[in-house]
Amino acid sequence: MPPTLASLLQHSALKLTVRAGADLLDTPVRWAHASELADPVPYMDGGELLLVTATNLDAENADSMRRYVRRLAGAGVAGVGFAVGVNYEEVPAALVEAAEEAGLPLLEVPRRTPFLAISKAVSAAIAADQYRAVTAGFEAQRELTRAALAGDGPADLLARLAAHIDGWAALYDTSGAVLAAAPDWAARRAARLTPDVERLRDRPAPASIVVADSEDRVELQSLGTGRRARGALAVGTGAALGTAERYAVHSAVALLTLTTARSGSLQGAEQRLGAAVLRMLLAGQPDHARAVAGDLYGGLLDAPFRLLIAEAAVPAGSELLTETMEAAAARSGEALLLVPEAERVVVLAADGGAAVAACAAYAEAQDDRAPREGGAEDSDVVVGLSAPSGPIAVSAAYKQAEQALSVARRRGRALVEHEELATGSVLPLLADDAVRAFADGMLRALYEHDAKGRGDLVASLRAWLSRHGQWDAAAADLGVHRHTLRYRMRRVEEILGRSLDDPDVRMELWLALKTTEAAVPAEE
Repeated sequence: MPPTLASLLQHSALKLTVRAGADLLDTPVRWAHASELADPVPYMDGGELLLVTATNLDAENADSMRRYVRRLAGAGVAGVGFAVGVNYEEVPAALVEAAEEAGLPLLEVPRRTPFLAISKAVSAAIAADQYRAVTAGFEAQRELTRAALAGDGPADLLARLAAHIDGWAALYDTSGAVLAAAPDWAARRAARLTPDVERLRDRPAPASIVVADSEDRVELQSLGTGRRARGALAVGTGAALGTAERYAVHSAVALLTLTTARSGSLQGAEQRLGAAVLRMLLAGQPDHARAVAGDLYGGLLDAPFRLLIAEAAVPAGSELLTETMEAAAARSGEALLLVPEAERVVVLAADGGAAVAACAAYAEAQDDRAPREGGAEDSDVVVGLSAPSGPIAVSAAYKQAEQALSVARRRGRALVEHEELATGSVLPLLADDAVRAFADGMLRALYEHDAKGRGDLVASLRAWLSRHGQWDAAAADLGVHRHTLRYRMRRVEEILGRSLDDPDVRMELWLALKTTEAAVPAEE
C-alpha cells in the first residue's frame, strides 16, 4: 500500500510528532513537497505532504492561518509538516487551531530532521509500493496464464482473478449472456449488467466503462481487437482498482482476448467444414456429408433440424443474429452449422432447440421495435425458416427457406416460417407492388365504367366468380334478375376483351379482385 502519514510517524529516523488531525493519519501521501509560498495551492495536485518553515507566513495570526489552511484542505493536501527551530521555536497555536478546525493533519518536524529526509522516505515508500504492485501483478499474470493454458475453460481463470482483486469476476458472450462467474454467487449480480454489456458491445474494441452503485464498483472491459467485441469481462470490487489489481485485470483481458481470437480461428475452420457438409447435403449426398461431419456436426444430422437463411440490411445485422444463435447453442450444448454465403448466412440448427428459439426471439424483438428514421438499424435482419427436415431433404428445405425469406421481405417481417405458407392462404403472397399493378391494370376499365354510373360490373363479376358461374345464385346475391347479370357479364367481356369461358381468365380476375380488396385498408 502507498505511504501514509501514520507510516511516516512510525519512521524512527524522522522523529515526527502529531499536532493536529490525529484521527486522519491513514491519509495516503502521494508526494512530499517543500514550499514557502503564501499560496502554494496552484502548484498542488492533491495528496502531498506540504513541508513549511513559515518564512512568508504570519503563522501567529489566527485569521491568516485559517484562510491558509482552508485553501490547503480544499486542494486535497494530505497534511502539513511544520519545521520548528527555524523561524518558530514551536508550532504556532494559530496554525494548530486552524488545522484542527479544517480537519487537516499537522505534523511537527524537529530541527534536526531535514525536509530532504522526509522526501526521500516518501519516495522510497512509493517505490517499494510500486515494486510490490508490479511483483504481485507478475505473479497474477503467471497464475492466470497457467489457468488459461490448462484448457479447462474460463472458470479457473476467473476464480484466480477474483481472488487477486478481492472481488468478483464474470465473462460475457457477445449477446450479453453470462458464460461464467466467480465466486458462484456473482452470477446473479453479473446478470443484471447485461444492458451495460450491450452498450459496451456497440463501441469499437478495446473499450471499457465503469458502473458504480450501492453494491460495488464494476469495470467492464471488452474482449477482442476487431470492429466488434467478441465478449466482455466484468470485475467488481469495493473500491477503485490498485496497481496490482490493475495488472491482474489487464492480464486477464489479454488472455481472454487471445482465447477468443483462437476460438475465432477454430470457428473459421469449422465454418469451412460446415460449408463442405452443406454442399454435399444440397447435392443429395447425405452419406458423404455425414462422414465429413464427424463428431462436430454428426449429432445435428441425426435428428430433425431447421434450415434458415438470413439476410441483413447492413452486415452487422447478420453478425449479431449469428452470435446470438451461437451463444444460445453453446449454452445448451447444441451443434450449429453456420455458413456465410455472399450477403447472407445459411444455418442448420436443431428443430425445437435453443438456437432456433433465440433466432425467433431476436426477430420478434426486431418486429416490436419502432422503425428508425433514416434507414435500417445495425441489427435489422430478415430470416426465412424451413419446415423440420432431415439429411435427405436439405435441398427442399433450402428452397422452403428461400421462399419464406422472399415472403418475409415482402411482408416487412423479420422472420417467416415456411409452415406459415404451407398452412395459410396464398393471398398474403399477393401483397407485392408488381401484383397490385397487374391487378389495377386488369380491372381499371371496369372501375372506370362503374364510376360513371353505368352499372355495377365489379360487384357483379365478384358475385358471379364467387358462385362459380352459377347465374341464379349469383343474381340472388346481387338482388337482380339473372338476365341482368348475363348482360353485365357480356359487358365485362366486351370491356376487357377477354372471354369468361377461359378458366385462366376467371382465375386471374378472381386474384385481381382479391388483391385490390386487400389493398383498400392500407390505402385508407
